[in-house]
Amino acid sequence: MRSKRLYSIITAAMLLSSVPVYSPAPMQAAAEWDYAGSECDPAHDTSRDVQTEGVGNPFNFGERNTPADASTEEIRAINHKMTVQEVKYALYKEIDEHWELISTRIGQTEREKVYALFLGLGTRESTLGGNGDGADIETAETDGFGVNPAHAYGTMQTAVTAFADCNPTFDKEDNVPEMFQYTFNESNFYDAIVSNHMGIRKILHFAEICINREKLTGYEVIRNCLKGFNTGWCNKAEDDGAYRTYADEICAMAQFYYNEGHLYDNVFTWTESPAAAPYRTANRWDWWGDGEPSMAEVKQDPDPKPENLKGDVNTDGKVNIADAVVLQKFLIGDFILAQDKAVKNADMDDSGNLDGFDLTLLRQELIDLD
Repeated sequence: MRSKRLYSIITAAMLLSSVPVYSPAPMQAAAEWDYAGSECDPAHDTSRDVQTEGVGNPFNFGERNTPADASTEEIRAINHKMTVQEVKYALYKEIDEHWELISTRIGQTEREKVYALFLGLGTRESTLGGNGDGADIETAETDGFGVNPAHAYGTMQTAVTAFADCNPTFDKEDNVPEMFQYTFNESNFYDAIVSNHMGIRKILHFAEICINREKLTGYEVIRNCLKGFNTGWCNKAEDDGAYRTYADEICAMAQFYYNEGHLYDNVFTWTESPAAAPYRTANRWDWWGDGEPSMAEVKQDPDPKPENLKGDVNTDGKVNIADAVVLQKFLIGDFILAQDKAVKNADMDDSGNLDGFDLTLLRQELIDLD
């Protein structure tokens, strides 16, 4: 046992240099406070074709950001530490997982424009955590947990109404069968990844109403989805003033991230910042294009439950070097395995404990696979 432990420690130490570290530069502010944050390299492999493949989840987010059995305080502390870059990629992870559905419902085939739109939404709601809060931002909580329908949390400030089994007097959001609807409890409500999932689902809830009930077309669908996300009502307003400070501002800020090259770094802006001034035009939605939103059938498992796969530590259905990286980061205390499935997959020797020997066995399996 002693020799096994020593060999494990030595092996883990040898592998330490292979762990990618995404360390943002110190916070910087642009001239005239147009935007803030730091420029840095993208976290994903830039040889990927993002349009067809997405960014590939370089931070290895699971279906949750935090352990399901963690306390609310522990969950929020983990979310609080997220960098702006991590907050951005956490949004992209959910967009990529449901890309075909999102693209169809909001009528946008350019993936990076959808990334940018959700950055605009996250900026409007939480400044993408740029104030030092990460994804740990809560509003309208003073009445008690889940009492106020405006009670919201996370990057998108997803309201309690998005969840199943919330207050029965709230309007049901049961019209997006393609996406799993999490039950309303503290573990789900306060998890950053679950919050993003439910926020995107809420946008698609309004998309169905905009298309089927309101008979809207073109960019008016996403414009009124955003209005619905903010007010609860997605009917088309007669006065453009109903859109100026929310939906239209989100569109302008989205163009800042998209056109100025800040989709993948730690840079963020804020509502009414001069950074988005060039994009606050009367025809700002021309940028979105003329795609047509549709309720066409999109086959998607709303609650995928893949089999356990030994070595699949990041639970992406494959065993590769990324899994070894995640396991090593866990062993040195830089990563949390939030899913029971991930822990089981990482326990290569079925000992009930995760240690360096599991990392050694995983590395050996990767060699054998090659």
